[in-house]
Amino acid sequence: MTRKSSGFIVPALLAAVFCAVSGRAQVVKTAYPAMAPLEQYMMPEAAEVALARSAAPSSISAKAKVIVLRRDGYATAADGGNGWVCVVERGWANATDAPDFWNPKLRGPICFNPAASRSFLPIYLMKTRLVLAGERSKKALVQATEAAFRSGKLPALEQGSMCYMMAKQQYLGDRDKRWHPHLMFFAPVNADKEWGANLPGSPVIAADDPEEHVTIFLIPVWHWSDGTPGPPLKN
Repeated sequence: MTRKSSGFIVPALLAAVFCAVSGRAQVVKTAYPAMAPLEQYMMPEAAEVALARSAAPSSISAKAKVIVLRRDGYATAADGGNGWVCVVERGWANATDAPDFWNPKLRGPICFNPAASRSFLPIYLMKTRLVLAGERSKKALVQATEAAFRSGKLPALEQGSMCYMMAKQQYLGDRDKRWHPHLMFFAPVNADKEWGANLPGSPVIAADDPEEHVTIFLIPVWHWSDGTPGPPLKN
């Protein structure tokens, strides 16, 4: 399902993460009703580091911390010094109603700024630990996330949280594939109303993700992190 706003087509799968733009009550048919064998989600570590760094221009990512997926969760593969964290997210970074939630081909390279690294990335890392520990119930993942917010195990979103998703080799799902290079900005849920997002004529694109207590503002940009042109932005 897509949403048009201000000339840009927003994919059902948003980067950072990857948050479905589709309505929560809608039943989504999917080619991936269950998790595939873990091996299909893994990558050679050197390739994963390179893909993660490609999410942002090298002026940012070269000095960022890089974490990679291992069989018991994410672990540091390269230390950084600028407070940013680059990671390749898998399908379970999506909202649970997204058709690519268990898609083993999905690779979402993303570089979080320091604020998002501290306050938004922990949601995905917690979900990953649960999945790798054997949790396959989407309902249970949502309940665990909500409980972690209530207990304070997951921190409140920090002001200024954002990320880069400019990797030319990103694969955001079977429909949208690479989509566009873009930035994402995170705000408390329902912030789209305060920004006038998604209204006729508004240049602001946003999607609420109640599962992760966030509104995502999405900004397509004109080129990939390597400087080559991205796909044309359609009117």
